[in-house]
Amino acid sequence: MTDTPADTPKKPDFRSDVTVDLVRSAAGDSDVLWAARVSTAGEQSLEELTKDPERSRGLINYLMRDRHGSPFEHNSMTFFISAPIFVFREFMRHRVGWSYNEESGRYRELQPVFYVPDASRKLVQQGRPGKYVFVEGTEDQHRTVTEAMEESYVQAYEAYQRMLADGVAREVARSVLPVGLYSSMYATCNARSLMHFLGLRTQHELAKVPSFPQREIEMVGEKMEEQWARLMPLTHAAFNANGRVAP
Repeated sequence: MTDTPADTPKKPDFRSDVTVDLVRSAAGDSDVLWAARVSTAGEQSLEELTKDPERSRGLINYLMRDRHGSPFEHNSMTFFISAPIFVFREFMRHRVGWSYNEESGRYRELQPVFYVPDASRKLVQQGRPGKYVFVEGTEDQHRTVTEAMEESYVQAYEAYQRMLADGVAREVARSVLPVGLYSSMYATCNARSLMHFLGLRTQHELAKVPSFPQREIEMVGEKMEEQWARLMPLTHAAFNANGRVAP
């Protein structure tokens, strides 16, 4: 394989997806049970580690329904997420029960991978703040979005590369790059903090409290929820059964 010459411009990559990988977890329904039962059973609560959590489905539902939230914190999930920078800026409004480490434009050269929504993305906002909806865009609007974004991204990355080639520090040159640039991060949370995130960042027919998330962060939330549901199926079921409100 021939290496690409250093002075050869990098070809931009345009994407419309997000990726979420569960890279580490210590999370199960039994974690909720031993944490809850210590209040009445003390050291005997450790027996829950070897018992089938299915036998205590009712306890998990009770804790969720009556919002006894702390037993849902004794677990951990770490996700590796690739998404546009503007998604991460929304993500980091969630501070309680979350830890983040994101790739740095100070310490590495950022790659030309940019977000361009596909045809399924609703483009038109109707109504006033607090009472608006998004509706489908026309073919012309989608064409305008695609062309404008790609042109802007190419120009921005060329400017970035030009500054780097002239010896400008990465932390200065990155200033020209848009929030549609893809970044990556590790995000670690527990089930309680994840439920709070999902309650705000996803729309769901079972939700007691409606939410109106930006579609791109909802895409991340949906992928995280799918993997969490496999780890803690009883807790996930109770979350849905009780209106998707974090305890």
